[in-house]
Amino acid sequence: MDAPQTGEGAHIGKSVVIKGELSGSEDLYVDGNVEGKIELRNHSLTVGPNGKVKADVSAKTVVVHGKLDGTVTASDRVDLRKSAVVTGDVTTQRIAIEEGAFLKGKVDIQKEAGKSATPGA
Repeated sequence: MDAPQTGEGAHIGKSVVIKGELSGSEDLYVDGNVEGKIELRNHSLTVGPNGKVKADVSAKTVVVHGKLDGTVTASDRVDLRKSAVVTGDVTTQRIAIEEGAFLKGKVDIQKEAGKSATPGA
């Protein structure tokens, strides 16, 4: 299991419950309960194996080991590990779903910004 890297990043432990809007400019590891909205524009959100997130999520990358209920918008990548249970629509450029992961919702793969232009133009 991926533990948060040492250094820059915040960790929400499994006994912590947060209700409301959560935003930040560092990576976030959630192993507790979060309800509301999570916004981490250029950073990553990791939902740990004990994590229960009921929120609309906007981040650069989203890795899910636990439960996530809500709309996920990732500017770069979404990674659903085998223990993930995700209910909601996912919008991202790249997605990886391990065998055993559960996903109920629509997946919308976006083209990378700037790469749709013709080369040499």
